[in-house]
Amino acid sequence: MKNSKSKNDKFLRGARTAGLLIVIAAVAVGCSAAPGAGQSAAEQLQNKPIKVAKISSQSMGNPREQVADVLAVNQVDVMPKADGQVVEVVKKKGDLVQKGDVILRIDTKDIALQMEKSQSSLNSAQQALAKSAEDLSNSKTELQNSVAKSQTQLENAQKDYNKMHNDYDAGLATKKQLEQAETQFNNASRDLVLLQDKLNSLESTNSLSGPQSQVESARLALQDAGNTLDNYAVKSTIDGVLSELTAEVGMTISRSSKVGQVQQTDKLKIKAELTESAAKLARNKPELVFYSASNPSQKQKAQVTYFADMMNAQTKMYPIELEVTNTDASIKPGSRVQLQLTSEAEEMALAVPSLSIVREGSDAFVYILKADTVEKRKVKLGRVKEANQEILEGVKADEQVVVSGQHQLKDGQKVQVAK
Repeated sequence: MKNSKSKNDKFLRGARTAGLLIVIAAVAVGCSAAPGAGQSAAEQLQNKPIKVAKISSQSMGNPREQVADVLAVNQVDVMPKADGQVVEVVKKKGDLVQKGDVILRIDTKDIALQMEKSQSSLNSAQQALAKSAEDLSNSKTELQNSVAKSQTQLENAQKDYNKMHNDYDAGLATKKQLEQAETQFNNASRDLVLLQDKLNSLESTNSLSGPQSQVESARLALQDAGNTLDNYAVKSTIDGVLSELTAEVGMTISRSSKVGQVQQTDKLKIKAELTESAAKLARNKPELVFYSASNPSQKQKAQVTYFADMMNAQTKMYPIELEVTNTDASIKPGSRVQLQLTSEAEEMALAVPSLSIVREGSDAFVYILKADTVEKRKVKLGRVKEANQEILEGVKADEQVVVSGQHQLKDGQKVQVAK
């Protein structure tokens, strides 16, 4: 019995082994009969069409921007020319003002009293001048009358002397009488000369210079008080925006003390500090575009007036200054704007689908279709936008890049392109 059972077991094992060999042989036959059997993966891919895409310029983002400060090219401090208490503030901070506009008023009681005193002094000086002029006129008249009277006396003395001389020659008068007549003539002549000299001196000398000087001094004092009164209305000296104002009603201010500032608005300066990378974007550009964040649709251009060649040692930044006309006063000094360092055209760059890039360690490659073969190109990558990536170096516009199956390709391999 045992020998019979042992023989059966050996038979079953042999049958199973034979069956397994038959199955393996069948699988081998089936595999050798399948399409592509015995081909490499590359040879199989050569028979499978790949997909390609044309390389073109695409926008890789909006223009790169920098926040910048807006300043006035010209700014003037508001400084009163008089001391006193503020009684009225006409303008407020942020108002547009024209040259000559009143910003605030100072109490004028003191200067009004000074003007009243100056006017009183002028009136007194004018009255004194009028009295002196009248006295001078009377003195001239009196002297003129005296001269006329003296001339008459001299003429009479001349006649008496001539008659006495004739009588003396005729023996009708004594020598003493002749000498008396001659003495009277000489006295009359001397008196006339003295009176004439006085009249000439009175007419040639300005005896009113003193009173006239007092009148002029009083007039100038009144005029100065009037000019000072105008200083009690503090005015703007330029057109612009009132960017600062510290004065309030009731405050006592002194002359030459700053109470505000007016910034000119028709010409503005835009200033910014750029990093080294940002400076490279804006370098050598004569003008840049800017806009206000509150009104991004209204873009303007500003002329570059200064661009530092070297970075600031403290800030490690490159200062840049631009200038823009602002005749419509649409931009306010003290505000901020967005300064565009690049244009939309500069943001256009060659790009490929990110999935077409083959990475090997730190290097990146793409496969470019050349007729019916592919060329493996090393590329320098740039920015990523959505499903595309910028290519800085390695490809040209209109070349065909493989976008499907590239990971199984080799340089110079023949391929078929799917239609």
